[in-house]
Amino acid sequence: MGAAEDDAESCVRLIHASAVEAPLLLAAAGYLFICPENLGSMSGIMKDMFDRTYYPLLGQVEGRPYATAIAAGSDGRGGEAQIDRIVTGWRLRRVAQPLIVGMDAQSPAKILAPKTVPEAALAHCRELGAAMMSGVMLGIF
Repeated sequence: MGAAEDDAESCVRLIHASAVEAPLLLAAAGYLFICPENLGSMSGIMKDMFDRTYYPLLGQVEGRPYATAIAAGSDGRGGEAQIDRIVTGWRLRRVAQPLIVGMDAQSPAKILAPKTVPEAALAHCRELGAAMMSGVMLGIF
């Protein structure tokens, strides 16, 4: 998560999904949803965040920009599809291609092993964060 905000200015807030409340999302001009994919789905804490905020924000955030970054053991498309499906109800507007970082964790040993995100992937996260911030600040999104 931190890599996406490294180049950002004070207008960016990094908030763990467990601490997100509807008023925080309502006050934001755009969203970068970042999570791991677990068992082919977005993480449980991200799902919980959407469960808690979805209905309070219906009809209030249409047209706002969003992008996603997902760390996945293999493919990441399941988590990506879930987020896209949920934010379709909010009528958010995707402004960047999905960023999926494959961690190549297919065996039990690799799944249980600590992961290190490659520097190239962190650079992509930084670029995505900077692009989101710039697009929002310049009124492009």
